[in-house]
Amino acid sequence: MTAARQQMLPFSRPSIGEEEIAEIVDSIRSGWITTGPKCHRFEEEVKAYVGAKNAVALSSATAGLHLALLAAGVGPGDEVVLPSMTFAATANMVALVGARPVFADIGDDLNILPERIEAACTPKTKALMPVHFAGAPCRMDEILEIARRRNLIVIEDAAHAIGTEYRGRRVGSIGAMAVFSFHPIKNITTAEGGMLVTDDDALAERVRLLKFHGIRKDAWRRYGAREIPQYEILFPGFKYNLTDLQAALGIHQLKKLDRFIGERTRLADLYTELLSGTDGILLPRRPEEPGTRHAWHLYVVMADIDRLAIDRDRFMAEMLAANIGIGLHFPAVHLQPYYARTFGCARGQLPKTEFVSDRIFSLPLYPGMSEADARDAAAAAAGIAAGHRRRAR
Repeated sequence: MTAARQQMLPFSRPSIGEEEIAEIVDSIRSGWITTGPKCHRFEEEVKAYVGAKNAVALSSATAGLHLALLAAGVGPGDEVVLPSMTFAATANMVALVGARPVFADIGDDLNILPERIEAACTPKTKALMPVHFAGAPCRMDEILEIARRRNLIVIEDAAHAIGTEYRGRRVGSIGAMAVFSFHPIKNITTAEGGMLVTDDDALAERVRLLKFHGIRKDAWRRYGAREIPQYEILFPGFKYNLTDLQAALGIHQLKKLDRFIGERTRLADLYTELLSGTDGILLPRRPEEPGTRHAWHLYVVMADIDRLAIDRDRFMAEMLAANIGIGLHFPAVHLQPYYARTFGCARGQLPKTEFVSDRIFSLPLYPGMSEADARDAAAAAAGIAAGHRRRAR
Protein backbone atom coordinates (compact mmCIF):
# COMPACT_ATOMS: atom_id res chain seq x y z
CA MET A 1 0.00 0.00 0.00
CA THR A 2 1.20 3.52 -0.80
CA ALA A 3 2.31 5.80 2.04
CA ALA A 4 -0.33 8.13 3.40
CA ARG A 5 -0.30 11.83 2.59
CA GLN A 6 0.65 14.11 5.45
CA GLN A 7 -2.56 16.13 5.07
CA MET A 8 -6.05 14.91 4.29
CA LEU A 9 -7.16 15.37 0.69
CA PRO A 10 -10.84 16.35 1.01
CA PHE A 11 -13.37 14.54 -1.11
CA SER A 12 -14.81 17.87 -2.27
CA ARG A 13 -14.39 21.57 -1.62
CA PRO A 14 -16.53 24.45 -2.98
CA SER A 15 -14.67 26.97 -5.13
CA ILE A 16 -15.87 30.36 -3.89
CA GLY A 17 -14.14 33.59 -4.93
CA GLU A 18 -14.18 37.24 -4.00
CA GLU A 19 -16.96 37.95 -6.51
CA GLU A 20 -19.37 35.70 -4.62
CA ILE A 21 -18.37 37.20 -1.29
CA ALA A 22 -18.86 40.76 -2.57
CA GLU A 23 -22.30 39.86 -3.98
CA ILE A 24 -23.38 38.39 -0.62
CA VAL A 25 -22.16 41.51 1.19
CA ASP A 26 -24.11 43.64 -1.30
CA SER A 27 -27.25 41.63 -0.50
CA ILE A 28 -26.78 42.12 3.23
CA ARG A 29 -26.22 45.85 2.83
CA SER A 30 -29.25 46.18 0.56
CA GLY A 31 -31.54 44.93 3.33
CA TRP A 32 -32.97 42.31 0.97
CA ILE A 33 -31.77 38.88 2.08
CA THR A 34 -34.73 36.56 1.38
CA THR A 35 -36.26 35.76 -2.03
CA GLY A 36 -35.96 38.86 -4.18
CA PRO A 37 -34.21 40.47 -7.15
CA LYS A 38 -31.10 38.33 -7.03
CA CYS A 39 -33.15 35.13 -7.08
CA HIS A 40 -34.94 36.49 -10.14
CA ARG A 41 -31.61 37.36 -11.78
CA PHE A 42 -30.21 33.90 -11.02
CA GLU A 43 -33.31 32.26 -12.51
CA GLU A 44 -32.96 34.33 -15.69
CA GLU A 45 -29.28 33.42 -16.05
CA VAL A 46 -29.84 29.68 -15.49
CA LYS A 47 -32.71 29.79 -17.96
CA ALA A 48 -30.45 31.36 -20.58
CA TYR A 49 -27.59 28.97 -19.86
CA VAL A 50 -29.59 25.76 -20.28
CA GLY A 51 -31.94 27.04 -22.99
CA ALA A 52 -35.22 26.63 -21.11
CA LYS A 53 -38.23 28.99 -21.10
CA ASN A 54 -38.72 28.91 -17.32
CA ALA A 55 -36.53 28.48 -14.24
CA VAL A 56 -37.73 28.36 -10.63
CA ALA A 57 -35.18 28.72 -7.81
CA LEU A 58 -35.82 26.41 -4.86
CA SER A 59 -34.38 25.50 -1.48
CA SER A 60 -33.01 22.16 -2.73
CA ALA A 61 -33.12 19.71 -5.61
CA THR A 62 -35.17 17.47 -3.33
CA ALA A 63 -37.80 20.22 -3.18
CA GLY A 64 -37.62 20.45 -6.97
CA LEU A 65 -38.30 16.74 -7.45
CA HIS A 66 -41.20 16.93 -4.99
CA LEU A 67 -42.80 19.88 -6.77
CA ALA A 68 -42.15 18.43 -10.23
CA LEU A 69 -44.07 15.29 -9.31
CA LEU A 70 -46.93 17.29 -7.78
CA ALA A 71 -47.07 19.70 -10.74
CA ALA A 72 -47.26 16.70 -13.08
CA GLY A 73 -50.21 15.31 -11.10
CA VAL A 74 -48.36 12.21 -9.88
CA GLY A 75 -50.03 10.72 -6.81
CA PRO A 76 -51.61 7.65 -5.20
CA GLY A 77 -52.15 4.77 -7.60
CA ASP A 78 -49.48 6.01 -10.03
CA GLU A 79 -46.09 4.47 -10.79
CA VAL A 80 -42.83 6.23 -11.61
CA VAL A 81 -39.95 4.40 -13.31
CA LEU A 82 -36.49 5.40 -12.06
CA PRO A 83 -33.07 3.91 -11.36
CA SER A 84 -32.03 2.49 -7.99
CA MET A 85 -28.47 3.79 -8.51
CA THR A 86 -29.26 7.27 -7.20
CA PHE A 87 -29.48 9.29 -4.00
CA ALA A 88 -32.41 8.52 -1.70
CA ALA A 89 -34.21 11.79 -2.60
CA THR A 90 -35.19 10.55 -6.07
CA ALA A 91 -37.21 7.60 -4.80
CA ASN A 92 -38.24 9.25 -1.53
CA MET A 93 -40.12 12.02 -3.32
CA VAL A 94 -42.01 9.47 -5.40
CA ALA A 95 -43.03 7.64 -2.22
CA LEU A 96 -43.96 10.88 -0.45
CA VAL A 97 -46.48 11.89 -3.14
CA GLY A 98 -48.12 8.49 -2.66
CA ALA A 99 -46.89 6.90 -5.89
CA ARG A 100 -45.00 3.64 -6.32
CA PRO A 101 -41.33 3.78 -7.37
CA VAL A 102 -40.57 1.11 -9.97
CA PHE A 103 -36.84 0.51 -10.31
CA ALA A 104 -35.15 -0.26 -13.62
CA ASP A 105 -31.60 -1.50 -14.13
CA ILE A 106 -28.59 0.44 -15.40
CA GLY A 107 -25.96 0.00 -18.11
CA ASP A 108 -22.18 0.14 -18.18
CA ASP A 109 -22.27 3.96 -17.98
CA LEU A 110 -24.28 3.59 -14.71
CA ASN A 111 -27.32 5.32 -16.23
CA ILE A 112 -30.78 3.81 -16.50
CA LEU A 113 -31.27 1.69 -19.63
CA PRO A 114 -34.15 2.69 -21.96
CA GLU A 115 -34.94 -0.97 -22.68
CA ARG A 116 -35.30 -1.62 -18.96
CA ILE A 117 -37.56 1.42 -18.63
CA GLU A 118 -39.80 0.01 -21.35
CA ALA A 119 -40.01 -3.35 -19.59
CA ALA A 120 -40.85 -1.67 -16.26
CA CYS A 121 -43.80 0.35 -17.60
CA THR A 122 -47.35 -0.75 -16.79
CA PRO A 123 -50.79 0.85 -17.32
CA LYS A 124 -50.21 2.61 -13.97
CA THR A 125 -46.99 4.32 -15.07
CA LYS A 126 -47.40 8.12 -15.00
CA ALA A 127 -43.83 9.42 -15.20
CA LEU A 128 -40.25 8.50 -16.05
CA MET A 129 -37.48 9.89 -13.88
CA PRO A 130 -34.03 9.32 -15.43
CA VAL A 131 -30.99 10.34 -13.36
CA HIS A 132 -27.92 11.73 -15.14
CA PHE A 133 -25.54 9.83 -12.90
CA ALA A 134 -22.27 11.60 -11.97
CA GLY A 135 -22.88 14.15 -14.75
CA ALA A 136 -23.08 11.64 -17.64
CA PRO A 137 -26.18 12.11 -19.84
CA CYS A 138 -28.83 9.42 -20.13
CA ARG A 139 -29.98 8.23 -23.56
CA MET A 140 -32.67 10.86 -23.66
CA ASP A 141 -33.91 10.45 -27.23
CA GLU A 142 -34.88 6.83 -26.55
CA ILE A 143 -36.41 7.74 -23.18
CA LEU A 144 -38.45 10.54 -24.74
CA GLU A 145 -39.69 8.18 -27.44
CA ILE A 146 -40.94 5.74 -24.79
CA ALA A 147 -42.67 8.64 -23.04
CA ARG A 148 -44.25 9.86 -26.29
CA ARG A 149 -45.65 6.44 -27.19
CA ARG A 150 -47.03 5.86 -23.70
CA ASN A 151 -48.16 9.44 -22.98
CA LEU A 152 -45.84 9.78 -19.97
CA ILE A 153 -44.09 12.83 -18.51
CA VAL A 154 -40.28 12.87 -18.23
CA ILE A 155 -38.82 14.51 -15.11
CA GLU A 156 -35.02 14.58 -15.26
CA ASP A 157 -33.14 14.26 -11.99
CA ALA A 158 -30.25 16.46 -13.10
CA ALA A 159 -28.84 17.01 -9.62
CA HIS A 160 -25.40 16.00 -10.96
CA ALA A 161 -25.81 17.48 -14.40
CA ILE A 162 -25.84 21.26 -14.74
CA GLY A 163 -23.62 21.79 -17.77
CA THR A 164 -24.09 18.23 -19.07
CA GLU A 165 -24.80 18.06 -22.80
CA TYR A 166 -26.54 15.37 -24.84
CA ARG A 167 -26.34 15.40 -28.65
CA GLY A 168 -25.67 19.13 -28.67
CA ARG A 169 -28.43 20.03 -26.18
CA ARG A 170 -27.88 21.04 -22.59
CA VAL A 171 -29.63 19.04 -19.93
CA GLY A 172 -32.56 21.19 -18.82
CA SER A 173 -33.76 21.75 -22.37
CA ILE A 174 -34.71 18.14 -23.16
CA GLY A 175 -37.42 16.60 -20.93
CA ALA A 176 -40.65 18.15 -19.63
CA MET A 177 -38.87 19.25 -16.43
CA ALA A 178 -35.34 18.98 -15.05
CA VAL A 179 -34.07 19.63 -11.53
CA PHE A 180 -30.54 20.79 -10.63
CA SER A 181 -28.80 20.72 -7.25
CA PHE A 182 -26.52 23.43 -5.85
CA HIS A 183 -25.37 21.56 -2.74
CA PRO A 184 -21.75 22.40 -1.76
CA ILE A 185 -20.31 19.27 -3.41
CA LYS A 186 -22.05 19.95 -6.74
CA ASN A 187 -20.45 21.62 -9.78
CA ILE A 188 -21.77 25.00 -8.63
CA THR A 189 -23.17 25.87 -5.22
CA THR A 190 -25.57 28.21 -3.46
CA ALA A 191 -24.66 26.56 -0.11
CA GLU A 192 -27.96 24.67 -0.34
CA GLY A 193 -30.43 25.09 -3.15
CA GLY A 194 -31.81 23.86 -6.43
CA MET A 195 -33.51 24.93 -9.64
CA LEU A 196 -36.35 23.47 -11.68
CA VAL A 197 -36.36 24.29 -15.39
CA THR A 198 -39.09 23.66 -17.95
CA ASP A 199 -40.42 24.90 -21.28
CA ASP A 200 -44.00 24.38 -20.07
CA ASP A 201 -45.43 27.64 -18.74
CA ALA A 202 -48.31 25.91 -16.93
CA LEU A 203 -45.99 23.53 -15.09
CA ALA A 204 -43.69 26.42 -14.15
CA GLU A 205 -46.59 28.45 -12.76
CA ARG A 206 -47.81 25.52 -10.67
CA VAL A 207 -44.30 24.99 -9.27
CA ARG A 208 -44.03 28.70 -8.42
CA LEU A 209 -47.31 28.52 -6.50
CA LEU A 210 -46.39 25.29 -4.72
CA LYS A 211 -42.96 26.54 -3.65
CA PHE A 212 -44.44 29.29 -1.44
CA HIS A 213 -47.66 28.24 0.32
CA GLY A 214 -49.81 28.36 -2.82
CA ILE A 215 -49.69 32.17 -2.67
CA ARG A 216 -50.15 33.99 -5.95
CA LYS A 217 -47.67 36.83 -5.22
CA ASP A 218 -44.13 36.20 -3.97
CA ALA A 219 -42.56 38.04 -1.03
CA TRP A 220 -40.56 40.39 -3.24
CA ARG A 221 -43.74 41.79 -4.74
CA ARG A 222 -45.78 41.65 -1.54
CA TYR A 223 -43.26 43.73 0.36
CA GLY A 224 -41.99 46.00 -2.41
CA ALA A 225 -41.90 49.73 -1.84
CA ARG A 226 -45.14 50.36 -3.73
CA GLU A 227 -47.04 47.15 -3.02
CA ILE A 228 -49.90 46.76 -0.57
CA PRO A 229 -49.17 43.49 1.30
CA GLN A 230 -52.10 41.42 0.04
CA TYR A 231 -52.09 37.87 -1.25
CA GLU A 232 -54.33 34.96 -2.26
CA ILE A 233 -53.87 31.31 -1.29
CA LEU A 234 -54.94 29.21 -4.26
CA PHE A 235 -54.13 25.83 -2.65
CA PRO A 236 -51.88 24.51 0.14
CA GLY A 237 -48.20 24.79 -0.72
CA PHE A 238 -44.76 24.58 0.85
CA LYS A 239 -41.90 26.88 1.80
CA TYR A 240 -39.26 25.83 -0.70
CA ASN A 241 -37.95 29.23 -1.80
CA LEU A 242 -34.28 30.13 -2.33
CA THR A 243 -32.93 33.31 -0.70
CA ASP A 244 -31.10 36.23 -2.28
CA LEU A 245 -28.09 35.46 -0.09
CA GLN A 246 -27.90 32.04 -1.73
CA ALA A 247 -28.62 33.38 -5.22
CA ALA A 248 -25.75 35.85 -4.77
CA LEU A 249 -23.43 32.85 -4.70
CA GLY A 250 -25.14 31.19 -7.66
CA ILE A 251 -24.94 34.23 -9.96
CA HIS A 252 -21.13 34.13 -9.95
CA GLN A 253 -20.81 30.35 -9.68
CA LEU A 254 -22.79 29.99 -12.92
CA LYS A 255 -20.36 32.30 -14.73
CA LYS A 256 -17.55 29.92 -13.74
CA LEU A 257 -19.37 26.67 -14.51
CA ASP A 258 -17.77 25.92 -17.88
CA ARG A 259 -14.31 26.57 -16.41
CA PHE A 260 -15.13 24.34 -13.45
CA ILE A 261 -16.24 21.55 -15.79
CA GLY A 262 -13.01 21.98 -17.76
CA GLU A 263 -10.95 21.52 -14.59
CA ARG A 264 -13.01 18.51 -13.53
CA THR A 265 -12.62 16.97 -17.00
CA ARG A 266 -8.85 17.40 -16.92
CA LEU A 267 -8.62 15.66 -13.55
CA ALA A 268 -11.05 12.92 -14.63
CA ASP A 269 -8.94 12.27 -17.73
CA LEU A 270 -5.85 12.00 -15.51
CA TYR A 271 -7.58 9.53 -13.19
CA THR A 272 -8.60 7.43 -16.20
CA GLU A 273 -5.04 7.46 -17.54
CA LEU A 274 -3.60 6.44 -14.17
CA LEU A 275 -6.17 3.78 -13.26
CA SER A 276 -7.06 2.15 -16.60
CA GLY A 277 -5.96 -1.46 -16.56
CA THR A 278 -5.27 -1.46 -12.80
CA ASP A 279 -5.89 -4.97 -11.53
CA GLY A 280 -8.48 -4.79 -8.75
CA ILE A 281 -10.16 -1.53 -9.91
CA LEU A 282 -12.99 -1.24 -12.44
CA LEU A 283 -13.91 1.97 -14.27
CA PRO A 284 -17.39 2.74 -15.68
CA ARG A 285 -17.81 3.20 -19.42
CA ARG A 286 -17.63 6.87 -20.41
CA PRO A 287 -20.14 8.37 -22.88
CA GLU A 288 -18.61 8.73 -26.34
CA GLU A 289 -21.58 9.99 -28.37
CA PRO A 290 -20.94 13.09 -30.54
CA GLY A 291 -22.23 16.32 -29.01
CA THR A 292 -22.10 14.87 -25.50
CA ARG A 293 -20.41 16.53 -22.52
CA HIS A 294 -19.93 14.81 -19.18
CA ALA A 295 -20.08 17.38 -16.36
CA TRP A 296 -17.89 15.20 -14.11
CA HIS A 297 -19.70 15.89 -10.88
CA LEU A 298 -18.21 12.62 -9.59
CA TYR A 299 -15.37 10.33 -10.56
CA VAL A 300 -16.53 6.89 -9.50
CA VAL A 301 -14.57 3.65 -9.52
CA MET A 302 -15.37 0.12 -8.39
CA ALA A 303 -13.32 -2.13 -6.15
CA ASP A 304 -13.10 -5.42 -8.06
CA ILE A 305 -13.97 -7.50 -4.99
CA ASP A 306 -13.99 -10.72 -7.01
CA ARG A 307 -10.22 -10.28 -7.45
CA LEU A 308 -9.52 -8.74 -4.04
CA ALA A 309 -9.37 -10.25 -0.57
CA ILE A 310 -11.25 -7.25 0.91
CA ASP A 311 -14.68 -5.77 0.35
CA ARG A 312 -15.50 -2.25 -0.81
CA ASP A 313 -15.97 -0.88 2.72
CA ARG A 314 -12.52 -2.08 3.78
CA PHE A 315 -11.09 -0.56 0.60
CA MET A 316 -12.69 2.79 1.50
CA ALA A 317 -11.40 2.57 5.07
CA GLU A 318 -7.86 2.11 3.79
CA MET A 319 -8.26 5.10 1.46
CA LEU A 320 -9.24 7.21 4.48
CA ALA A 321 -6.27 5.82 6.42
CA ALA A 322 -4.09 7.04 3.55
CA ASN A 323 -5.58 10.54 4.03
CA ILE A 324 -7.65 10.40 0.84
CA GLY A 325 -11.26 11.57 1.19
CA ILE A 326 -13.82 9.35 -0.52
CA GLY A 327 -17.57 9.25 -1.11
CA LEU A 328 -20.14 6.48 -1.43
CA HIS A 329 -22.36 7.19 -4.45
CA PHE A 330 -24.57 5.21 -4.05
CA PRO A 331 -25.85 2.19 -2.18
CA ALA A 332 -28.76 0.81 -4.22
CA VAL A 333 -32.03 2.40 -3.09
CA HIS A 334 -34.16 -0.68 -3.74
CA LEU A 335 -32.15 -2.62 -1.13
CA GLN A 336 -32.71 -0.04 1.60
CA PRO A 337 -34.95 -1.29 4.43
CA TYR A 338 -37.91 1.00 3.70
CA TYR A 339 -38.09 0.03 0.01
CA ALA A 340 -37.60 -3.66 0.72
CA ARG A 341 -40.30 -3.57 3.41
CA THR A 342 -42.82 -1.31 1.66
CA PHE A 343 -42.51 -2.29 -2.00
CA GLY A 344 -41.17 -5.84 -1.77
CA CYS A 345 -37.81 -5.03 -3.36
CA ALA A 346 -35.14 -7.70 -2.97
CA ARG A 347 -31.62 -8.61 -4.04
CA GLY A 348 -31.61 -10.23 -7.46
CA GLN A 349 -34.12 -7.75 -8.89
CA LEU A 350 -31.53 -5.46 -10.55
CA PRO A 351 -28.32 -7.44 -11.22
CA LYS A 352 -26.19 -4.64 -12.70
CA THR A 353 -27.26 -2.10 -10.08
CA GLU A 354 -26.47 -4.55 -7.29
CA PHE A 355 -23.07 -5.41 -8.79
CA VAL A 356 -22.19 -1.72 -8.89
CA SER A 357 -23.67 -0.94 -5.48
CA ASP A 358 -21.45 -3.54 -3.81
CA ARG A 359 -18.28 -2.11 -5.38
CA ILE A 360 -18.65 1.61 -6.09
CA PHE A 361 -16.99 4.58 -4.40
CA SER A 362 -15.95 8.08 -5.49
CA LEU A 363 -12.51 9.69 -5.60
CA PRO A 364 -11.83 13.36 -4.77
CA LEU A 365 -12.74 15.72 -7.62
CA TYR A 366 -13.15 19.49 -7.47
CA PRO A 367 -11.81 22.68 -9.13
CA GLY A 368 -8.60 23.81 -7.46
CA MET A 369 -7.48 20.25 -6.79
CA SER A 370 -3.99 19.74 -8.22
CA GLU A 371 -2.72 17.01 -10.52
CA ALA A 372 -0.45 15.97 -7.65
CA ASP A 373 -3.55 15.48 -5.49
CA ALA A 374 -5.15 13.30 -8.17
CA ARG A 375 -1.94 11.29 -8.50
CA ASP A 376 -1.91 10.74 -4.73
CA ALA A 377 -5.51 9.49 -4.78
CA ALA A 378 -4.90 7.20 -7.77
CA ALA A 379 -1.69 5.86 -6.23
CA ALA A 380 -3.48 5.13 -2.96
CA ALA A 381 -6.25 3.23 -4.77
CA ALA A 382 -3.79 1.27 -6.91
CA GLY A 383 -1.62 0.49 -3.88
CA ILE A 384 -4.56 -0.83 -1.85
CA ALA A 385 -5.66 -2.98 -4.80
CA ALA A 386 -2.12 -4.36 -5.23
CA GLY A 387 -1.85 -5.14 -1.53
CA HIS A 388 -5.08 -7.15 -1.41
CA ARG A 389 -5.17 -9.13 -4.64
CA ARG A 390 -6.27 -12.70 -4.19
CA ARG A 391 -3.40 -15.15 -4.66
CA ALA A 392 -3.84 -17.76 -7.35
CA ARG A 393 -4.47 -21.22 -5.88
